[in-house]
Amino acid sequence: MTKEKIYKKIEDLGLDKHDYIIATDGSLVCHDVIDEIEDIDLGCTKEVFDFLDWPVRVEYGLEIKYKDCFNINCDLYNLEHIDIIDGYQCSDLVTTYELKKRMNKPKDKKLIQKLELMVCSLDNYYFERKLREKGITLIAGVDEVGRGPLVGPVVAACVILPEEFSLDGLTDSKKLSEKKREFYYDEIMKQAVSVGVGIISEEVIDKVNIYEATKLAMKEAISNCTVRPEHVLIDAMPLSIDIPTTSIIKGDFKSITISAASVIAKVTRDRMLDELDQKYPMYDFKDNKGYPTKKHLDAIEKYGIIKEHRKSYGPVKNYLEKQLSFSDIF
Repeated sequence: MTKEKIYKKIEDLGLDKHDYIIATDGSLVCHDVIDEIEDIDLGCTKEVFDFLDWPVRVEYGLEIKYKDCFNINCDLYNLEHIDIIDGYQCSDLVTTYELKKRMNKPKDKKLIQKLELMVCSLDNYYFERKLREKGITLIAGVDEVGRGPLVGPVVAACVILPEEFSLDGLTDSKKLSEKKREFYYDEIMKQAVSVGVGIISEEVIDKVNIYEATKLAMKEAISNCTVRPEHVLIDAMPLSIDIPTTSIIKGDFKSITISAASVIAKVTRDRMLDELDQKYPMYDFKDNKGYPTKKHLDAIEKYGIIKEHRKSYGPVKNYLEKQLSFSDIF
């Protein structure tokens, strides 16, 4: 059913608009998140629920009455937040996301991910707020930078922000200009409860691989915080530590605390590459930050590599193999 058909079906049911809320998938159609549904879920007042002489079943711990395309439940009427769409009461996106996540149907996996992204684009304090509602206040965000470059270390940062932290426009560091990153870096360092940085060298990266080196950098960043966090929010990567963690896909966009960590990590590593650029200007590290741009690759062919290059990475490894083959010939 499309939005118009949902409204028509509900009108045919003859309920007063104040007595019900359009919930779950029906709400998502009203919000234009999905195009259509088969069944309509409603939350209604206790009086309406008791009045309806419909069959009853129990799902996800809720007593539901059902008939035709309708599923109706009185618990879903007592929602904290609703939106008024076309004059109808609908569960808001946050509430719908939490209901879908609680039900966790396999078919809803992509939809739940989409909802999470939408919710966090409106409120990047969502994960922090949920933890604080449980009494957890020392919440750390962890992110890394430098997995793709051919040169230099991988850098991670761990940031614990105060509850009253406010910094408009803070998001994933990759979406910020260099000038804004520098501004946010200074503000985060001023306001943060604690900041820790982990730096794992190119030698270790070559020895253990970049995935393992990234985990080492994150663990080092956490241990370098002067305050021990009660919970750690991590951008995408699962991490085995003795502190509860939540791994969040696209966390540097969804969580304000991970966004703060991404800025600290990015600025820290960029400054290291700027210093390296002073020593080796021919590689253009100031602009490419060690990534394999054409200018960087051409410089490797012309000038060779430096000790800071990651020798296990393709272009550098290929260069070394060519040099070895050339020396074998002569």
